[in-house]
Amino acid sequence: MPLSKLREFLDQHNIKYLVISHSVAYTAQGIAALTHIPGKELAKTVMVQVDGRLAMAVVPASARVDLARLKKHLQADQVELANEAEFRDRFSDCETGAMPPFGNLYGMDVFADDALALDKEIAFNAGSHRELVRMTFADFRHLVNPVLLPLTSGKGRIQAA
Repeated sequence: MPLSKLREFLDQHNIKYLVISHSVAYTAQGIAALTHIPGKELAKTVMVQVDGRLAMAVVPASARVDLARLKKHLQADQVELANEAEFRDRFSDCETGAMPPFGNLYGMDVFADDALALDKEIAFNAGSHRELVRMTFADFRHLVNPVLLPLTSGKGRIQAA
């Protein structure tokens, strides 16, 4: 049960959350369409390598991670997308590509796009291609303690205050 580890963690911290079941979908935009959640309100977890260490970059489903921007903000020597073989074994309780943005449960840093903080709630994959969790962004921030950075760029960039 992919959701069990996350649910146990949220329950231990007395967090209010909603589990949303949906038909199988493999892309963040597909999930947003199925669940009627705007792409800017659905967070996707993108696995990256930062100077050889796995990390999570969390951005709105409608956006792409700007690796050069992440590299600049972290003052890293190298930032690149991680390939599936590099991270699959770290998430034995999750379907590949459906990891929740809780790097703290997997021993890795989490970098979240600051635009996600503009919404009261955050929704994200819950470890499977059939379930989302929706909770307040404040609770997510408190539990995960992500580093908030401008991780996306371009015309569609939502500006944080």
